[in-house]
Amino acid sequence: MHLGNGIICPVTGIPMMVVAAGAAIYAFKKAGINNEIKGGTLRIVSLTALVFALQMINFAIPATGSSGHIVGGVLLAALLGRYAGFLAMCSILLVQSVFFADGGLLALGCNILNMGFLACFVAYPFVFKPLADRNKPVLGAILASVLALQLGSIAVVIEGALSGSIAGASLMTFTGLMQAIHLPIGIVEGIVTAGIVLTAKYVETKKLSYSFGFVSLILAGVISQYASQKPDGLEWSLLNISNSVVMQTQGLLYNLSETVQAKSAIFSTMPIGSIAGLFTVAIVMYFVCLITNLCMVKDDAQ
Repeated sequence: MHLGNGIICPVTGIPMMVVAAGAAIYAFKKAGINNEIKGGTLRIVSLTALVFALQMINFAIPATGSSGHIVGGVLLAALLGRYAGFLAMCSILLVQSVFFADGGLLALGCNILNMGFLACFVAYPFVFKPLADRNKPVLGAILASVLALQLGSIAVVIEGALSGSIAGASLMTFTGLMQAIHLPIGIVEGIVTAGIVLTAKYVETKKLSYSFGFVSLILAGVISQYASQKPDGLEWSLLNISNSVVMQTQGLLYNLSETVQAKSAIFSTMPIGSIAGLFTVAIVMYFVCLITNLCMVKDDAQ
């Protein structure tokens, strides 16, 4: 569901970047107040690395010619809290965009809203948490994951329409395709999320954190090379309306974004499953560790 620069124009992308930055600042302040950070650096770093690695593993969706991958927003919120989970997702999306060119720089704000905000601040508090509090975490994980992806796919449609990339009759077609293809992806994500959440209930935190870190390295460094090469849900949906898509590739801000990303995306040409995967997992770990330490410094100062 990573939007590229070509689908989002500056009129949509810049305001969404401001909104995403504001949400991240708010989450940074609230994460410490709600005790989501303190004493949990290892847990936060290892789980973020796991979600980042899971996003590398595209699985084929039978009879569609498409593929999907875990997004992980609900999982992060369920195990870290909504604020720390959102910060973790921001770190993942930032690293993917800057170093992998997976998602455009101009579309980064949109991607943070679609995959992070809606999962952590809508699906998690309104669906997962109430059901988990009633001792129904499996149902909560599945329903929240499905909702997060459905809301995210609708947001993509709205952002594409606001940018002028998709309009007219094709807009309804695109909406139907996005909703349909992300439903099975959401179900698979819900099952994976439920399994990890249940595991976390019965395994000691330190052991679980080391396990998450080890698994993330295996996923990123080895298993990712066997991921499906079929287009993901967003790409598949766009291919099905390709004659109606107007790419937003003109203007100074678009050219600037493409130029900067071309220079920063040092791992974009390296094959998946190579050392690039391990490097980027390490970069994500560093970013999240830096954020958690800054949160703790701020809390101690207060």
